Order: sequence, then structure tokens, then C-alpha cells
Amino acid sequence: MRVLAAMSGGVDSAVAAARLRDAGHDVTGVHLALSAKPATMREGARGCCSVEDSRDARRCADVLDIPFYVWDMAARFRDDVVEPFVAEYAAGRTPNPCLRCNEKIKFSAVLDRARALGFDAVGTGHYARLGGDGLLRRAADPDKDQSYVLGVLRPDQLAGALFPLGASPKSEVRAEAAERGLVVAEKPDSHDICFIPSGDTRAFLGERIEEAPGEMVDPSGEVVGHHRGVHGFTVGQRHGLGISRPAPDGRPRYVLGLEPVGRTVRVGPAEALDVTALHATDPVWLADAPTDCVVQVRAHGGLATATVRVGDDGVDVVLDEPLRGVAPGQAVVFYRPEPGGDVVLGSATIASTSR
Repeated sequence: MRVLAAMSGGVDSAVAAARLRDAGHDVTGVHLALSAKPATMREGARGCCSVEDSRDARRCADVLDIPFYVWDMAARFRDDVVEPFVAEYAAGRTPNPCLRCNEKIKFSAVLDRARALGFDAVGTGHYARLGGDGLLRRAADPDKDQSYVLGVLRPDQLAGALFPLGASPKSEVRAEAAERGLVVAEKPDSHDICFIPSGDTRAFLGERIEEAPGEMVDPSGEVVGHHRGVHGFTVGQRHGLGISRPAPDGRPRYVLGLEPVGRTVRVGPAEALDVTALHATDPVWLADAPTDCVVQVRAHGGLATATVRVGDDGVDVVLDEPLRGVAPGQAVVFYRPEPGGDVVLGSATIASTSR
């Protein structure tokens, strides 16, 4: 096939491109320029899409002897990922921009352009597997599995995707990169949010959302502190609350909920974070909607078996055991319970939770 290999400048996408070439595909590398003013250098393991990353991707393409291009996707990325991210926080929700980037950029804007140019598929360095049945599966390496952030993709998007790293552990990928002479073999993985290289999400949002001061309230209704805007908090957050006095029992306080209209941040003990049910909207199904399944609510961890009911207004999920730190705006991804719980059945966006 003619395959467009998305090359971020990291080790995973470089080895993915190499494997696609070795499999006999006609491979072209492309680096996505997602910032109108990219930083010159990457800040260690933070961020990506810097000028340095673009150059690393080009060096790897040269070693592999494949054509290489840079596509300017900055405006689309701003409109489809960054601005919705800011709007979600302003509304008191907790979005995952990596999911939106996969849904709106890599396997929408990029895949559409690739198909228009005559390519058959887009290959990436994600750790996930695609079966012969077209269903998405967890990666063989559970520590690197990225099926959660790909769970938002539609069947037609997955039909144009290739994930050549899904059966390999990360250590094998790095060793292979070194054997191939790729300069990124020991390059640190990127962490945090790619468009916030400082890692300071609160400061990033503070530059884009007006301050809306309000109260911090405990379960009894007592005002225990004040804040400058609900956008500076997420459900489950413990540190950086700015509360000067401890709880009466001396235990830590956590963010339990956000009410942007009333400008209220609700705080309380850890056990008050337990969620036993949730309602989700905008479901995307890769297979028949399940009745019983395994759900995952975070990229790493947050798994539970559950019962699912699909209605006209979305999906109601009852958990067999409580999960903590579940926030509106996050995705819930549904997995087949047997065997192994590794087949993705679909996903939806969490709208509300209950204890």
C-alpha cells in the first residue's frame, strides 16, 4: 500500500515508519507542524512539535531513505484541539486533548488529505493493535497501551490506520532504533500536554480565560477558601488548592466538583471522590453496544467492570466497583470483558457522575 507515516520526531513514530517500509509498503514520512510559533528546542520530556523535533523526523526519514514533508496543521490544531480544550476547562470539564488530536487531526484532517493524495492509510507510532476483523485492541505491552486515546475513532477512521508497534514492548522499539542508526533511539518520550511545554496548565488557561473569583466549599456547606476561577482545577486534584487551614479531621482535601455558573469549587475527603455510576453522551461504537463490559476512564488506570444501558440520550454506566477521580469531559472507553478485556467496543464522553 501507499502509506503516509506520521513522524513526530520521536523514537516510536520513526520505528513505525521503518517497519512499514520493511513490510513492503510505499512509505512517505510527514511531520505535522501544530504550532504557528514552534519552540526551537524541546524542553526535555515536555512538549513536542518543536523545530528540533521536525529536524529529528527528517534525519530519521533520510536514514530510512523515504520521502519526507512537513505539513502545516497549526490552524486546524488550534481550532479543533486547543480552543475546545480551553472552552471545556472554562465550562468546568476535564478534556483529554490527545483523544481529540487523534479524532480530529491525525485520523481526520491528515487521513482525509492523505486519501485525497492517493495514500491508502496513515501509519503512526501508537501502541495498539488492529485485528483482521477491524477491531481495535490493547497493545501487547500494557504499560504502553494507547487504545484508550484511540477509542474515539470511528470504524472508517480505523480502516485507514496502521499501528506497527502494537505487538512490541518499548524496550524492543528503542533497541531496534539503535540498530537502525536512528538518532532518536534514546530521545525521551514526550509527556504532559504537547502544546503546554511548560507543564503549567493553570498558567496556560489563565492567559486565555478571564478570572472569575468564587468560593471553595466543603460537604457541610462551609466556605473554606477562595479561588480565581474554576478553570484552575480538576476533579480529584489535591495539591495547589490554596486552602490555608486543614480539614477538621486533619485529612487532605480534594476537588470533588466544579460549578462554573455559581463559581464554586466543591472540596472534601478522598472517599467522596468515589463514583459508582456515570452518564455519557456522543457514543461511537466499533461493535454492537455491550450490556456488560470493562470500562476505562483515564489513559492509564481507572478500569472497572460495568453494566451498560444505551438510550436515546446517551449511555448509562453502572460500575461494579467505585472509581475515583472521574470527571465530566473525560472519555469512557468500553472493552469486551472476555477474553482478556482487550477489544475496544466503543467510547463516549462523560457528562455526569454519581456516587
